[in-house]
Amino acid sequence: MTRRAASADTRETDDGSGAVRRLAPHARRFLARRSGVLVRLALWSLAETGQAFLVGHGVARAVDQGFLAGDTRRGLLWLTVALVAVLLGAPVIRGVFAELAGLTEPLRDGLVRHAVDRSLGSAAAGGPGGTDRAAVSRLTNQVEIARDSFAGLVLTLRSFVFTAAGALLGLLSLHPSLLVVVLPPLSLGLGLFLVTLRPMAAAQRRALAADEALGDHAARSRAALRDLTACGTGPAAARRGAELIEDAAAAARVLAGWAAVRTAALGVAGHLPVLALLLAVPWLRGRGVTAGALLGAFTYLVQSLLPALHTLMTALGAAGSRLLVVLDRIIGPERPEPRPEQTRAAEPERAGGPGSVRAPAATRTEPALAAAPRPAPGAGGGAVTARATAAIPGPGDDAPDLGGRPADRARTAAVELRSVTLSYGVRAEPVLDSLDLCVAPGEHLAVVGPSGIGKSTLTRLVAGTLAPSGGEIRVDGREVTGRPPAELAALRVLVPQEAYVFSGTLSDNLTYLRPGASRADLDAAVDALGLWPLVERLGGLDAPVRPAELSHGERQLVALTRAWVSPAPLLLLDEATCHLDPAAEARAEEALARRPGTLLVVAHRLSSAVRADRVLVLDGTHAVCGTHDEVLDRSPLYRDLTGHWQGGPARRR
Repeated sequence: MTRRAASADTRETDDGSGAVRRLAPHARRFLARRSGVLVRLALWSLAETGQAFLVGHGVARAVDQGFLAGDTRRGLLWLTVALVAVLLGAPVIRGVFAELAGLTEPLRDGLVRHAVDRSLGSAAAGGPGGTDRAAVSRLTNQVEIARDSFAGLVLTLRSFVFTAAGALLGLLSLHPSLLVVVLPPLSLGLGLFLVTLRPMAAAQRRALAADEALGDHAARSRAALRDLTACGTGPAAARRGAELIEDAAAAARVLAGWAAVRTAALGVAGHLPVLALLLAVPWLRGRGVTAGALLGAFTYLVQSLLPALHTLMTALGAAGSRLLVVLDRIIGPERPEPRPEQTRAAEPERAGGPGSVRAPAATRTEPALAAAPRPAPGAGGGAVTARATAAIPGPGDDAPDLGGRPADRARTAAVELRSVTLSYGVRAEPVLDSLDLCVAPGEHLAVVGPSGIGKSTLTRLVAGTLAPSGGEIRVDGREVTGRPPAELAALRVLVPQEAYVFSGTLSDNLTYLRPGASRADLDAAVDALGLWPLVERLGGLDAPVRPAELSHGERQLVALTRAWVSPAPLLLLDEATCHLDPAAEARAEEALARRPGTLLVVAHRLSSAVRADRVLVLDGTHAVCGTHDEVLDRSPLYRDLTGHWQGGPARRR
């Protein structure tokens, strides 16, 4: 069982007492800071106690001292008193709602702040895959559930306490024997209801967990949509989604079952006291209880006590359990999210270890990276095809270095992938399968392939923002998987297709990755990338930038200049020049290639591939890598892409 499943099981079987202990200190601090609001709320509620007392008392006195005594005027006067007490309930409720906002709105604001802080902290410290996808559910659905449930619970609990106090005082004032008849069935119904609270809370917790799991799956599937389509794992993801939907429906059915039990308890508490009072009329009459007192007792039950009890039980059963569960999920202990390799099923190690997927020595006699041959059916680990497999001369291999230069074993590879595999699910066909790749320091590599084949996935893996299912990824000799974001930022810069520009000065944007950059460095970067026209239009480097007023191409130029200024030795461009015209793209790529360091570009034009030292072609079966001319000769897909870029069939040179 995975840690996530174990954690979920532990939380699902929690009967709620642990959550109460965890939340009690927070609740005490929250209420202590709002003692003034609570006092004013209690003062308004005292008027509700008087209202409940006068309604039943007025009816009893109207019957005994008025109508039965032959004094109609006095009877009408007491009924008028009861009517005025009912009408005075309107301003009381208005005052209660005015004070209630002083509790509910600070609660909502505090929960939103806590959810945002937790999500940002998790994203900042979690490394690859550290994004908290459940934050969306917490910020929207769960915070509103907590706010509405808290408001309803305060209203009903306050109403029951003060209304019940007025009604019970009224029964006692009419005759003590009335309490002997009414209290036992009332307590029985309330006790039966309280028994259902813990299983109801557990069912509510399971329903929320199922909702979060479904939301997490939807977010992951949306982010990987292109890769799911490219590798044909869409049906598997859809089946997993259907399973999560069924789990959510099952949790909702269990919750509905306990709601039915709660309704039965409501029936006992709501009807048994009235029935007991009817059956006890002869006994009560024998003890001197008057007809007016009996009618007043029925009025207390039907008009005040039972409606307040019904509302309280409904609020505790629904709003109370929801509030307890939601607050525990938002401000309770954080649930760890396992890394993908911790939750994927164990796979048998490939024969021969990590290096066994490399091509035989005969295929590595070329100076460029060679494609691994397709294994024969039934060979190896059972995979007939590899999604993107490539073999290269690695450390210790007796083969020439990239590009035909003698291998310099003293130099650390700028980027090195060792048997890297990535799949979105245990049974899903991998997007990358046992990919071996080595990029030398200072090299310019272009990655090409059809849309959705895994080019962006490769850049995310190298950048450390996505964890592989297997294998090892190193940048400048350091493994990137699991490395903190601050350390990753010192190793590489990833510039995506949608460039990020924030509100501030242009200088702030350009020095974001290198705050100590001098003005001379900025001038050199602006000159190299051709950013001067934008600088002059905005009014200088210290001019404010409004991202919405920049074109897509201008935003990309700002992001590329920021990358040029960065001290990171590796630049990753994921179609980061797609909004530039060919001349601006050529100038930017040439400037970034001249910059000290290594450049890896996801190309969308032929010119980007031609400018690179080597080209890596991902075709969904196996990878081909070499110079432009070498790959043109060895890869039919690259010839097709070249012909498409040129508007005609490509010719071999």
